Amino acid sequence: MGQDLSLIWEKCLQFMRDNLNASEESDDFNKQKKSFDLLFEKVSPVSLVQGNLTLLVPSDFYKEYIEDNYLSLLSAALRKYIGKGVKLWYSIMENSPVDRGSAHVQSIKGNSVPAPKIQEAVPKSKKLINPFFVSGAKKINIESHLNPQHTFENFIEGESNKFASTVARSIAKRPGVTAFNPLFLYGTIGVGKTHLAHAIGLEIKHFYPEKVVLYLSSEKFIQQFVSAAKAQNKTDFQNFYHVVDVLIIDDIQFLSGKSATQDSFFHIFDTLHQSGKQIILTSDKAPVDIQDIHERIVSRFKWGLSAEIKSPDFDTRKKIVIEKLHRDGISLPGNMIDFLAGEVRSNVRELIGVINSVIAYSTVYRSELTLDLLKETINKIASTQKKVVNIPYIQNVVCEYFGIKREDLLSKSRRREVALPRQLAMYFSKEFTNSTFSKIGEEMGGKDHSTVMYACETIKDISKIDKEIRKYVKELNERIKQ
Repeated sequence: MGQDLSLIWEKCLQFMRDNLNASEESDDFNKQKKSFDLLFEKVSPVSLVQGNLTLLVPSDFYKEYIEDNYLSLLSAALRKYIGKGVKLWYSIMENSPVDRGSAHVQSIKGNSVPAPKIQEAVPKSKKLINPFFVSGAKKINIESHLNPQHTFENFIEGESNKFASTVARSIAKRPGVTAFNPLFLYGTIGVGKTHLAHAIGLEIKHFYPEKVVLYLSSEKFIQQFVSAAKAQNKTDFQNFYHVVDVLIIDDIQFLSGKSATQDSFFHIFDTLHQSGKQIILTSDKAPVDIQDIHERIVSRFKWGLSAEIKSPDFDTRKKIVIEKLHRDGISLPGNMIDFLAGEVRSNVRELIGVINSVIAYSTVYRSELTLDLLKETINKIASTQKKVVNIPYIQNVVCEYFGIKREDLLSKSRRREVALPRQLAMYFSKEFTNSTFSKIGEEMGGKDHSTVMYACETIKDISKIDKEIRKYVKELNERIKQ
């Protein structure tokens, strides 16, 4: 396998070199190729086990740089030479014992997922070591892993996030003392949950420098638990968290289905909460919408406050555009700012990506930005991006398929010719988007989350035995994907 893997990796590298963005005749291509070679000469494949490819990288910087600049190209290469569904792991080996062995997994499909067998992807001579082991519950110097850029000052507040932002600022001033413990921030991708969680941690460190603040992803938490379990050091693992004053876990929904990890998290949660320590959790789903998680943990989520962060409205998007351009030293007239704010409606991350693309286009082609150039650039960006499938789009597809009006779909009518399309729209909204049951219900005319859950289960069950429903599901699935 070692020789085969090396050969596969060389083919992947050559594919990536051949598909670098710049023209081969340009100086930019030579610079890009040199940068590419310098980067990847320090990256090597470790193992390929059941569709899990592990790359050994020198540090977190290499992992982040690859993901920021080459992930799409690398994904294409892996699909070509390994196949669809391959998952990419990073094994990070640094001189510091705290950093050695940390790992991250990136699915080629775009979703981060933890792997159940972490040591299979690591050479025997470099097993993953849990950096969180401490003996005894004494105060130690712990790196917070907070992003210094994600401050309250850089967080653009609007109607979509005002409530969550207000609560977050209150917690930062009195961590563990307010009734907002735990704080459960939820919302779709790219609306600012992680930014706000980091901002709380940074503000607490400012006001209370003696407090131990720790931010980590749920994947990291799961990885460390697996490592501790295999080393039979669960007690040490839990003891570490007992010394933390503020625990921030991102994407807690990934604990779903991880029963043993949930048990450990439950005990850590109870210990911290009873000690007056602050807990902050983020998720793309509301607590009631997270499936395959212990009921006792869901009940803990509800002890404090759950705050939804919605997609930004026009005014908030406009503030984001203005702030981003100001930081980059660029000034645009009002009509161009309005156009940018009105063009991208899904989330903050995508909006900033479009702004960056527009600025880069203008810089590369040394063109003065005009409204026409702005429209042309965004059209070019849109033409290369995959169509966004959201709830309104799904509703329109379903309405067109059944020949009904959208207002009927969103009504309270129980007539079968309306009720069935409504259930199908709810089902596909859950299948194709990251929206919570509550969010789908809200978009479907203010329906309760339990109604959406029932609709999804009904369509899933009936389609197995009813040929007509199965036909509807198949044909609508194809239309939505078109």
